[in-house]
Amino acid sequence: MFERLRSGKKKAIMPFFVLGDPNEETCLELLKAAVDGGADALELGMAFSDPIADGPTVQEADVRALASGMTTAKALSIVKRVRAYAPETPIGLLVYYNLVFQPGLDAFCKAAEDAGVDALLAADVPVEEITPLKAACVKHGLDTVMLAALTTPDARLEKILGVASGYLYVVAVLGVTGARKDVQDETLELIARLRKRTQLPLVVGFGISTPQQARRVCDAGADGAIVGSALIKALQEHAGDGKAMATEAKRFVAGLKSGLEC
Repeated sequence: MFERLRSGKKKAIMPFFVLGDPNEETCLELLKAAVDGGADALELGMAFSDPIADGPTVQEADVRALASGMTTAKALSIVKRVRAYAPETPIGLLVYYNLVFQPGLDAFCKAAEDAGVDALLAADVPVEEITPLKAACVKHGLDTVMLAALTTPDARLEKILGVASGYLYVVAVLGVTGARKDVQDETLELIARLRKRTQLPLVVGFGISTPQQARRVCDAGADGAIVGSALIKALQEHAGDGKAMATEAKRFVAGLKSGLEC
């Protein structure tokens, strides 16, 4: 997907959803709507009770999903169904390590592979501890997405780049996920620093909320942007009306995509 976009001098929009938010069937329709709106890939979070990298908006989405009865098996069932709907759309899975460790690394990665997942990001696994999970991902054909932050020193970055595949997730802010009003100059400097060190696709997340912000990080050299909290907030304005939520998901994603192409 990234090679295709690069050849056309285009950038990727990757909307983020929590699997099972607000419930299984509505979530599936939201994912389909995002694909219909032009999403280049999907980043899908698995609901977890202690999402330490996430701000209030995603935390609340996790609570809603868990309250609806979401489990790992049900989450992967949603992935399998959206994979059938959009066979060519890459799907990245964002998890916290407890969800992988509890069933066993090999069992989890096999289940993810069977569901149609393309890449796995374990948000709370540092590079020093990634080797077993990396091996399981390789065995089951999953890319291992890693995080690079504003505070990542060069020596550590080299270790991260040594194991990362698929794309590098560029953390745009110091802090947790959540909508922000603007893109920091430090984020643009980080993109430039990373671009000098790798040809791995760079996708910026944490705080990207608008088409203008997505365009700014892409103009700075990123290959795409992930938008989660702002999208989830927009959908919650139509809470309880699944059809309206799906319409909003398609509209929101289409707006992000058109903002990159104008």
